[in-house]
Amino acid sequence: MPANASDEYHLLARRAVTNVMQLLVNAPAQSLAVDSYRRGSSADSTEWNHWRASDLAIRQDAIHRAALIFGHSFTVTEQTSEGARTRGLSPMRTAALYTDPASDLDPVCALTVTAWPTNTDGKGVPGHAILWTATHRYEVHFKGRGTDVRISRGFKHGSSACPVTRFAVNVDLEGRTTGVIGPFRRLQDRINQVIFDLLIAQSYASWAVRWATGMAPPMLTDPVYADPDDPTSEIIGTKPRLDANGQPIPAPINHNASRFLFAPDPDSKFGSLPGTPLSGYIEAVGMAFRHLSALAQLPPAYLVGELVNVAAEALDASEAGFLRMLGGLQTMLGAPWKRVFRLAAELDGQAEAALADDGEIVWRDIGSRSMAAIADALGKLATQLGVPPRALWTRIPGITGEELDYFERIAAEDSDGALARAIDRVTGGDAFSPAEPS
Repeated sequence: MPANASDEYHLLARRAVTNVMQLLVNAPAQSLAVDSYRRGSSADSTEWNHWRASDLAIRQDAIHRAALIFGHSFTVTEQTSEGARTRGLSPMRTAALYTDPASDLDPVCALTVTAWPTNTDGKGVPGHAILWTATHRYEVHFKGRGTDVRISRGFKHGSSACPVTRFAVNVDLEGRTTGVIGPFRRLQDRINQVIFDLLIAQSYASWAVRWATGMAPPMLTDPVYADPDDPTSEIIGTKPRLDANGQPIPAPINHNASRFLFAPDPDSKFGSLPGTPLSGYIEAVGMAFRHLSALAQLPPAYLVGELVNVAAEALDASEAGFLRMLGGLQTMLGAPWKRVFRLAAELDGQAEAALADDGEIVWRDIGSRSMAAIADALGKLATQLGVPPRALWTRIPGITGEELDYFERIAAEDSDGALARAIDRVTGGDAFSPAEPS
């Protein structure tokens, strides 16, 4: 920022900051929602009860957003007085160590800081952290960075592995994680620069500038008193008012569109200079947004909003890159959620579920297809290919685990009722009547 920049210049600089990075997080985060968990060997997933008890339907969004922003986030699954529960851990306060950070799901140990050391009124309050290993949980107290650390006697947490789970959206072979914001920081700076240039041109150069020659503006004057020390004495003349540099100050001219200009000198001339066209700046802003859309795999409509009367096929094609990116995120985040369910099953004493590797994370369908088209497709799968109708319930977009359980109960009740009605039709309603005495 120039040293002699005006207040208006600083104001325009603040207004030019257009944070589009939040869209890189919001767009996938709003589409990353776990709807249910199913194991292939069981139609009724008891692990889903752990999901409900931990309120993860609400808390999963914060876990996913932290992973998108910082590259990774954490959860911990522990035994509480109410049973096994899972909660999120801030990646800014948590660290985990791995033997192979690129491929291991189970950390060797993990530590999260719950309170930093403080010094209030000369009284130092130590910080507090929790350390988990493969078998134990420890309380850690410290007064500074690596100084005066005390570790309390730990106790077994009940899991066969460290209960902390890492959710990473992008891990390279060195074990380094990358969020969705870091690679686009320079592009964000470029967008801010282009919009700042647009605001400067709009504020200072977009207006027509009127000019006049052959005349001089009147100058501000101050009275000259007969007695310079007595402002009540007689005024004997005037003198030009000078600025800090000793130059005369022109009098302000009250000129607007409702007034006209005139000059007593016939040689005076008037004219105007055209304003700077803003179309080039506007095009540069649009280009920056289009570059961000292509590099971040975001549909153009999310950024520029120029899609009008677009066919459904073209709209699907514009979202193809975003859906592929979303599928990759679901794959990366699905494995940690499976580990969370296995840890919870182990703490709840469900040995089979704790060792099961056939679990499936069911993500919410965020497609824009109509329900009529989906119903038609599912109906054809059932009638033409012989797929059991009940197996297609999970393919209904937006259906939740609670709704599936409700469907199961209704189907079971209908089956029992249908069986009873069939028996009544065959037996004439006497199948369950007590036998009459002979």
